Amino acid sequence: MGSLHDRLLVIDGLIFHSDGDPRWLREGNVSAVNLTLRSPIDDFEQTFDAFAAWRRRCADPASGWHLVLKASDIDAARAAGKVGLIMGWQDTKMLGDRAERLECFHALGLRIVQLTYNEACAVGDGCLERRNAGLSDFGHEVVAELNRLGIAIDLSHCGEQVCLDAARLSTAPVLLTHANARAVTDRVRNKSDEVIRAVAATGGLVGASIHGFMNWDGDPAHPPTLALFLRHLRHIVNLVGIDHVCFGTDMAALSSETAADRILEMSFTRYGGATADYVRAFGNTLAKRYPDELNNPRLMHRKTDALLADGYSEREVEKIMGLNLRRVLGEIWGG
Repeated sequence: MGSLHDRLLVIDGLIFHSDGDPRWLREGNVSAVNLTLRSPIDDFEQTFDAFAAWRRRCADPASGWHLVLKASDIDAARAAGKVGLIMGWQDTKMLGDRAERLECFHALGLRIVQLTYNEACAVGDGCLERRNAGLSDFGHEVVAELNRLGIAIDLSHCGEQVCLDAARLSTAPVLLTHANARAVTDRVRNKSDEVIRAVAATGGLVGASIHGFMNWDGDPAHPPTLALFLRHLRHIVNLVGIDHVCFGTDMAALSSETAADRILEMSFTRYGGATADYVRAFGNTLAKRYPDELNNPRLMHRKTDALLADGYSEREVEKIMGLNLRRVLGEIWGG
């Protein structure tokens, strides 16, 4: 029969970068990922080129990737032993002030969109903006268009009021693909209990993350651990229930760790308000952004083992590791 992990449908709510090598994901039995196709600071041409490159890659039977356009494509990827590619953005800068562009990107395969990154954009404020303004008028338009097209709305990096506004306005479930609980660890990227409840009230999901930026307690003597991740997850489950949780590692899927160096440096120099103290404590390498027990997707079975050891039933583990996200994405996308 194999281990429970080997039998699971595993969907990672956020992989922040990949150079096209799915090997680490397949070794970790990951069947689908919400992959950030492009850096949040890339321009329009770079964004378009990313879609073209990934569509060509998925069309190659030998690539190990399967393009996900509807929920059943996740099942098809798993059956084929491939990794399902869910095309995602972590910001909306590429729209400029034209929501109609979303329909074009949807036709190319875009399926999950985070409304803002850390800073403000035309849609609203990110989590590093001190003013905490909510959705702009344009943001209201974007939410409505995402709902119309069936593109999932992600609020992970959004400011508090943007999260609350989007949850109130959306006619479809909304997601926090990779964010933890501020009540457990008061980090800028974590979410208040009010936001977590608001997301769950839409029928949406909170993707607890192992990323050190969201788990660290601020003490350089305490690096991130799976135990800290489990504290966040337990708080979220107690708050909104097992049917409203998933996970997003915020890891990379690469042929080598150095393939993410440019993005690591960008996150440190451009967004120091969220990263600088952590980088000073533990360095700016890919592996050290995560618990030593689980610093690579190929070690994903250790998360399954940790969930079981923390008292979750096998059925609850199945929901956390993929079934909940498969269900909700099916509600948003159809198929």
